[in-house]
Amino acid sequence: MKIINSKSKDFEKILDKLLLQRKKKVQSNSVSVSSIINDVKKNGDRALLKYEKRFNKNNIIIPNSKQINKSIKSLNKKVKQAIDLAYSRIYKFHSLQKFKNISYKDNLKNKIEYKYIPLESVAIYVPGSSASYPSSVLMNAIPAIVAGVKRIIMINPGFKGRQNPAVLYAARKCKIKEIYSIGGPSAIAAVTYGTKKINKVNKIVGPGNAYVAAAKKEVFGDVGIEGMTAGPSEITIVSDKFSNPEWVASDLIGQAEHDNHAQCILISKNMSLIYKVKKEITKQLRDIPRVSVARKSLRNNGIIIHINSDKQIINVVNKIAPEHLELNIKNYKSFVSKIKNAGSICLGKYAVMAMTDYNVGSNHVLPTNGSAKYSSGVSVNEFYKRISYINLSKKGIESLGPSVITLANYEGLAGHAQSVKKKN
Repeated sequence: MKIINSKSKDFEKILDKLLLQRKKKVQSNSVSVSSIINDVKKNGDRALLKYEKRFNKNNIIIPNSKQINKSIKSLNKKVKQAIDLAYSRIYKFHSLQKFKNISYKDNLKNKIEYKYIPLESVAIYVPGSSASYPSSVLMNAIPAIVAGVKRIIMINPGFKGRQNPAVLYAARKCKIKEIYSIGGPSAIAAVTYGTKKINKVNKIVGPGNAYVAAAKKEVFGDVGIEGMTAGPSEITIVSDKFSNPEWVASDLIGQAEHDNHAQCILISKNMSLIYKVKKEITKQLRDIPRVSVARKSLRNNGIIIHINSDKQIINVVNKIAPEHLELNIKNYKSFVSKIKNAGSICLGKYAVMAMTDYNVGSNHVLPTNGSAKYSSGVSVNEFYKRISYINLSKKGIESLGPSVITLANYEGLAGHAQSVKKKN
């Protein structure tokens, strides 16, 4: 991991350059996905199957119920229980996010309402093939269930026609009836434009690799997506002399193993801790199965920042706007109110990011690539539309109309003015 010092004359430029380099790597994939999207848009299931065979060695679009039942039956009982626990905690927390409709009546007897209407259909993208995430099924489907979405479908790439049994169990737990063994840009195109086998949806949510993120941006406008960039993953950890270097290293590795483009950043005022963490990373990398992915992520995108002041740490965190932020420091309470840009913030040494990925109850589909500066993680709000309803009384239009006519004429919109005049 690259070490940069805030005392360096060009510190801000160096940091900006490193962050931009990673951003460009993610964005560069948008060119390569366009042809895949256009192919599926034009040729439907035939093109979809072509890319499944090429990338996932898969020749199945819709797994049959026997396959699903057999796969779920093979799942370890403890894994099922862990999914059940996560489901109940995530459902409980997200149930608290429900919105209340607004109804307002003024003194002229005009009635204005603002109602939350659930989307009719959504596709949740669940990463698969090389790694599978039943937790992502729960994080995407449960807020949609709470919102009242009627049709929830799952797109999840399998490998050689097989999907992960825990992913399938989580989908059943969420009562998802439509399951498709597809992934990547071609899957995004299929649910956006529809094929003979797949009816299109109103919105796509869920994390994916750089190609999936690029594909979602490409189809936005033809379909809804989250108001953020969801993936590849990232973490920033702020640590001090009281932090456990072994724990900090394991938290960084836990994020790095997600994806080659994942980004791990360590910030500390303590140089001794930094060296201990680096040593621990080298040691712990030997013990994880996805060592090649984690090592590549840390080498290419990892950054260690040595900073001398708390104020500058806060400024740098807000500049990075990380998906996951861990304040693994003794005085974290003094930082919290000053940090404005982060997807989620873990407070104190026991609040490990990996816990939030599973059963704490908060959502793990969060803004990445700096999009935490203007957006939030997935919530129940993601699955609502808001509609205004306006009922004007005769007295209302007669009282308010003249003012509208004045403004409409001022803006040069005579048609607007005449429209109001005719009702007066």
